Amino acid sequence: MPTYVMFGKYTPDSIEDISAQRTQDATKVIGDAGGKIVSGYALLGETDLVVIAEFPNNEQAMKASVGLARLLEISFTTSPAVSMDEFDQLVG
Repeated sequence: MPTYVMFGKYTPDSIEDISAQRTQDATKVIGDAGGKIVSGYALLGETDLVVIAEFPNNEQAMKASVGLARLLEISFTTSPAVSMDEFDQLVG
């Protein structure tokens, strides 16, 4: 499945609701969109969260991104990604 990088930014309200349950709910949203989380990280700086996920296509990635924003009140920017090996083959 294609890989996507999802960058999340907390709002002041969304910070109050951080919990393990909310992470489980977010995982379900991704799964319901046909996706699978590969890894996820909390960050310092401009971006608060990054999730590496796989989805069948752009439409399902978009569905998950909007679903997460609705559920979590966190703004997500979702971008398709290719491995460096794939990139080298595409442009090399």
